[in-house]
Amino acid sequence: MDINDYAREYEASTKYFFDLYDSLSPSDLDTHQPDGWSPRQVIHHMADSETQSQTRIRRIVAEPEGSTIQGYDEAAWARHPRLGYTELPIENSIALIRAVRASSLDLVRRLTEEDLEKFGMHTDYGKFTMKDWLRAYTNHPREHGDQMIKAIGK
Repeated sequence: MDINDYAREYEASTKYFFDLYDSLSPSDLDTHQPDGWSPRQVIHHMADSETQSQTRIRRIVAEPEGSTIQGYDEAAWARHPRLGYTELPIENSIALIRAVRASSLDLVRRLTEEDLEKFGMHTDYGKFTMKDWLRAYTNHPREHGDQMIKAIGK
């Protein structure tokens, strides 16, 4: 794959997520399978994770190779009551996801083929290349979109 392919796939996965979001009814937001996240929780997680992703891609591009890419405990964030995953309105998180994905897409389109091999050291996964970032954050909206479908039983 070249940069243009990565950019198209990244953009398509964003569209996939927002098409699913647009199909949700208000009553869908808090529906979930046993031991699963509701669409509301997924959306708040996506906002937090995509914010992390935006920092990660910029570190890989701009900082010396091997710079630290900090992991985080997403389950702890989802459970913490002050982060409001189960009750906060989703509008701010949706706006954040849209803005971060658009900003990151702008950067992806500016990458060179040489940039694909740049890397940071992820605190949980070790060496984390630009290709790893592109795969992870292209798949992320698809995986969580599928999780929303499962949550509402469609």
